[in-house]
Amino acid sequence: MTKSDNPFINRDWGTPHGTIPFDKIHYEHYEEAIELGMKEEMDEIARITANPDTPTFANTVLAIEQAGETLEVATTVLGNHLSALATDELHAIAERVMPRLTAHSNKIMLDKALFERVKHVWEGMDAAGLDEEQRMVTDKLYKSFTRNGALLDEKQKEDYDAITQELSLLSLTFEQNNLKDKNRFTLHVTDAGELAGIPDSIHALAADKARERGVDGWTFTLDAPMYVPFMRYAANRELRRRMYVAYNTISAKGDELDNKETVRRTVNLRRKVAGMLGYGTFAEYVLANRMAECTANVYAMLDTLAGNYMPLAREEYERVKALARETDGLDEVMPWDWSYYSEKLRKKEYDLDEEEVKEYFELNEVIRGVFGLATRLYGLTFKANAAIPVYADGVKAFEVYDGDGRFMAMLYTDFHPRATKQSGAWMTEYRPQWRDAAGDHRPHVSLVMNFNPPTDGKPSLLTHDEVNTFLHEFGHALHGMLSDVTYRSISGTSVYRDFVELPSQFMENYSTESAFLNTFARHYQTGEPMPEALIEKIKKAENFNVGYACTRQVSLAALDMAWHDRDEDFEGDVEQYEKQVFAKYAVLPQVEGTMMSTQFGHIFSGGYAAGYYGYKWAEILDADAFAKFKENGIFDQTTAQSFRDNILSRGGAEHPMTLYVKFRGRKPTIDALLKRNGIR
Repeated sequence: MTKSDNPFINRDWGTPHGTIPFDKIHYEHYEEAIELGMKEEMDEIARITANPDTPTFANTVLAIEQAGETLEVATTVLGNHLSALATDELHAIAERVMPRLTAHSNKIMLDKALFERVKHVWEGMDAAGLDEEQRMVTDKLYKSFTRNGALLDEKQKEDYDAITQELSLLSLTFEQNNLKDKNRFTLHVTDAGELAGIPDSIHALAADKARERGVDGWTFTLDAPMYVPFMRYAANRELRRRMYVAYNTISAKGDELDNKETVRRTVNLRRKVAGMLGYGTFAEYVLANRMAECTANVYAMLDTLAGNYMPLAREEYERVKALARETDGLDEVMPWDWSYYSEKLRKKEYDLDEEEVKEYFELNEVIRGVFGLATRLYGLTFKANAAIPVYADGVKAFEVYDGDGRFMAMLYTDFHPRATKQSGAWMTEYRPQWRDAAGDHRPHVSLVMNFNPPTDGKPSLLTHDEVNTFLHEFGHALHGMLSDVTYRSISGTSVYRDFVELPSQFMENYSTESAFLNTFARHYQTGEPMPEALIEKIKKAENFNVGYACTRQVSLAALDMAWHDRDEDFEGDVEQYEKQVFAKYAVLPQVEGTMMSTQFGHIFSGGYAAGYYGYKWAEILDADAFAKFKENGIFDQTTAQSFRDNILSRGGAEHPMTLYVKFRGRKPTIDALLKRNGIR
């Protein structure tokens, strides 16, 4: 193999829209490209620091942003595939390169001469007459240096380098352990009588899983498309318990895949880094660069939510418990009972059957509906192109065009589980949007889900929750695809974490709107539209157990803060510490041996450390934003154009509150959320 064979190095791909030639990428290409990419970037950095001219935005800030193209392409694909296509070979590569990549990044961030040039531009922004975007890019870069050790002395820089390298490996280990532990569990059932209550579609999927493993009967895994309906419908309480315990002890069994020590080490090293950088806690360090600004504002929001929603959550628990007692004589509803009896109560109170609802949400029709919503709001159209290479079977590529026919973005969709894919759902990018002398470089965006695949002659049918998930991630995709800025460092979703969830959660509002559902919700067999009576049931049930759902999110945000707002090392018991935090918000009984921390990927491997509160923060924003649409019409073109112009297209070009006020005309309030949830 020569370097010319490596698509990361030779980027004359000849693919439509410059899409990545996934079909030509092999494992041996990664390390070769990463090593060369690091050398190329260091040479580019050396030329910047050696430049005898006075530092300017162009010769310093922009030059830094444009450096390292080979490295950027290779590490972007590697990072994305560690979540979506995480083979053992790819994990081994990541383990070898992650420390080197962290050391490389640190070498740049800790380069004194380079920082002095950036500082010169930052201090002279007013005199230089930089425009708003240039000021944001410069300020973001300056803060990136200072928040990554540029002001440390030489000994501290050495310590910082070593700690951050270790943290990068800890994050990778945490993620690997979660995936491996989740995948090694199966529940195998041979007696059909034990599967009472489980829908036919899940029966069929479990039978397929058993056949794949060469056994008779039914095999259940912890993948969301199986786990969620199993817990919701399985009448066998013991099997529900076994599934619940398996799911809630992921990486918490005291064996080689246990993450408790990884959690301890991670939070202690993060605290140490924060202290080195002048902050009392890691949470203070994170929040200094967020909309929330400080821990006091986060705690105030969590307390407000808890005060409004916890009383309702306890009422909801009592109602579910009363039904469980009436139905099966249970005196206590355990966590493995919650979904099962909640579903029975929902069906009793609203006559709403999720299996009936699913029959109107065939995946291809949902795709048509969600894409159609983007057409109606923003004029976008989507064209499948089978000639564009994809990274795995089942992934599809779509060209996205604006209303005037202009090419806007590439969109990859990856909807179904596989053994090498992490659980959950997410949006990511293979290329951001930016402009330069060569023109407007449009983004390449990917949507990754874990929906049931077609099985036993049935197409992929989604629950209403999964439709919500689709809309959520598609909102992130729109944030990326509609980006219209000059510089890549502030494009698309490159915004504060507690603002990035606004476009995604905003889209979820449409999932109970008749005017939207009527555009695509058709019975997968008859083609008949979803009856208005069924839509009305969905709308009435929208706030079912909303108190519990909110309290659960608040408890997770509180756990995140408990781990990261510490001013001393943690040497205690991970499980007991977590349970102490959860006790304040407990609605369901806590189960010994189970824990969230060891699988809380958002905060230990996903970039949301001291930021999980952002989901609720952004929920206040999304309810307030959608209230404007409700006032003017949910498809109102003027309102949609304002949302596009002020939120979706602007990325991080201005402070998020500035952008929000430009759209809404004022700062957000919690009133719309409380009204939407029936609290007020």
